[in-house]
Amino acid sequence: MKMQHILCAALLTAGCAIAAFAAESEYNAYGGWTGVSAEATGFFHAEEIGGVWWIIDPVGNGFISKGMNHVVYSGDYSPELGYSPYERAVEKEYDGEREEWAEAAADRLRSWGFNTIGAWSEETMRRRRIPYTLILNIGSSAGGDWQKGEFPDVYSHRFEQMASHIALTECKPRKNDLFLIGYYPDNELRWGPDWRRKDSLLAEFLGRDEDSDGRAAAEAFLKERYAGLDDCNRAWGTNADSWAALAVESASRDATDARNRDENDFQRRTAEQYFRVCYEAVKKADPNHMLLGCRFAGYAPEPVLAAAGTYSDVVSYNSYNKIPPEDALRRVHEITRRPVMLTEFSFKAMDSQLPNTRGAGKPVQTQAERAEGFSDFVTKLMELPYTVGYHWFQYTDQPREGRFDGENSNFGVVSLNNQPWEVLTEAMTRINARVEAIHQQASVKQ
Repeated sequence: MKMQHILCAALLTAGCAIAAFAAESEYNAYGGWTGVSAEATGFFHAEEIGGVWWIIDPVGNGFISKGMNHVVYSGDYSPELGYSPYERAVEKEYDGEREEWAEAAADRLRSWGFNTIGAWSEETMRRRRIPYTLILNIGSSAGGDWQKGEFPDVYSHRFEQMASHIALTECKPRKNDLFLIGYYPDNELRWGPDWRRKDSLLAEFLGRDEDSDGRAAAEAFLKERYAGLDDCNRAWGTNADSWAALAVESASRDATDARNRDENDFQRRTAEQYFRVCYEAVKKADPNHMLLGCRFAGYAPEPVLAAAGTYSDVVSYNSYNKIPPEDALRRVHEITRRPVMLTEFSFKAMDSQLPNTRGAGKPVQTQAERAEGFSDFVTKLMELPYTVGYHWFQYTDQPREGRFDGENSNFGVVSLNNQPWEVLTEAMTRINARVEAIHQQASVKQ
């Protein structure tokens, strides 16, 4: 679907206006913008052009990934209700014709200027000839649990086997898919203390079952550094009677410099293992598509970022801030030297009549404020030369009674009755049509 736009932006440098920019450009069949051209490789890839990073689409045009997450016919199931309100509504509207619903949803997204089907979306949406991203859930499938903050045992043979199996079953069949942008190996892994757990990765691995490879790796790591357990206890200020007991002792005491150093270095080693295994498995099965990172959950520890940059083509980051976390994103880019994609953000409003008591971010009062939030967030994000996209969470509102984890918020661009929040979607349409021109001038504004 082609759309013609007049794109205007002001070029400013040293506080002085240089010239007015106006260009007439169009979007190609992939959603790429003809105002930027590069080498066509036949698949999506990332490239820096004139100090500005872009995703380049299969035919060589600049592509900003404007995505929508969780586009699913079933919506969100409510355990309290015993059904999904959204699914009931669309079952009635489309007489159970899932493909018809998917085509209508795709048409809506195109009309609002979105060009990417994002994370958590269903397969019927990936068949709409719209570029898409895919979460592989390698760590989760190998025994990790991102929701509980349990990190996968990346030192185990099982982890390598699972990475290889998923790459062969999910990635290899897609290696010639021109509409696939790339893969996230996992979602929001816990790299250290956060809202899910308070222990470090080193403490978590030391506390694992005695016969686990991860515990063996953690103990071997400390034995490389210390002459024995007594030596480690002196450095850490602990009194553990075994290497495993350090997991409890270290969690209950103030960290010493030595312990901080050890935890950071083990975090770095674990990240290197995780990203390397995932990268090698995916690239062996599918050398054509990008690795998009593990969707950092609002923070990205520096020891982890070096490994992420080595084994990712794009780094993904989730944030529910009112404005983009520019300092954090700049730091991510500076350490990884990779472009950054904001893969989850949203605003929710109280005039939706939903509770908005569970789910990330503070609610605003009205749909007009949601629209303003989207416009401000995206404009500021696209003024950063190292950002290459943004994905809204999510397509449908959540049930007021709560989904599986209790979330009950007005995150959707459509209501539970499948009606667009028009003030929001009108703003999205306007901004989505301007972001390439804004981004093209990003290096001038820095």
